Amino acid sequence: MSETTTEPSGSDEPETSPSLLDEDALRLLVTRLARPHRSGGRAIERASLLSSGSDFDAALTWIMAHGGEPELAAASRSSGGLHSARHGTVSAEPLRYVLPRGALG
Repeated sequence: MSETTTEPSGSDEPETSPSLLDEDALRLLVTRLARPHRSGGRAIERASLLSSGSDFDAALTWIMAHGGEPELAAASRSSGGLHSARHGTVSAEPLRYVLPRGALG
């Protein structure tokens, strides 16, 4: 029997990630995921960006570069009581990002 050897193909340079998106691809992604916001702009859920399988950091950078801002979560009201502080968890990450009116064209 003959042996088959497999040698690594390509160069020693790191591969370019397929998730790197260009300007047009990022605009299409954000437009597809954005929903109307009460401010008149568009809102993009953080969870939607993460689950889209795209480059989250690139999409977030694009949103911020086009006037988008994180929407702060509403402060939870304390119900009082001895153990109330244990139930209130605050996330450091915003739930959505809001683009101003006209940012998507």
